[in-house]
Amino acid sequence: MLIPNEKVPQLKVPLINGTEWDLYAQEPENFTLVIFYRGLHCPVCKSYLEDLAQLRDKFASRGVHIIAISANTEELAKKTAEEWDIPGLPVGYGINMEQAQEWGLYISGAISDKEPGHFFEPGLFLVRPDQKLYAGSVQTMPFARPRLAEVLKAVDFILENDYPARGAETKYEQANI
Repeated sequence: MLIPNEKVPQLKVPLINGTEWDLYAQEPENFTLVIFYRGLHCPVCKSYLEDLAQLRDKFASRGVHIIAISANTEELAKKTAEEWDIPGLPVGYGINMEQAQEWGLYISGAISDKEPGHFFEPGLFLVRPDQKLYAGSVQTMPFARPRLAEVLKAVDFILENDYPARGAETKYEQANI
């Protein structure tokens, strides 16, 4: 489990444009928004990433870098960019299941021949420029993800009110209650 205000795991992924993306090398003004998506097989992911692509400039204007990452192969990731309406969206690929588990993502096995053998379920993370977790949301299935327009509103609220990360008391001991 990732804990707010603690450093997130290092994350380096190849991008479909032939470069490598490195979370620890990011220098956003405020946050990096890391979206883990299930892959090309997922119609819910398609809608989600298309929404993200439409909001890309709005996130950028608030000092938020964005990336969408899957376990797909390079071929499938490139096909995703070709078939989905996500122009300009940084798309990373090739995350293995061990890396996904470091981020607290849930792993699923295929239930149809349209799905890969194993893949991770969605996750959304706001990471501060010092690579410490501000907020995170993970799902056990493709549904009930944070609405990206609401995430954008939350970023506005956070920045306007200097709102602190919450949930860091996860290590709070029962004896102290």
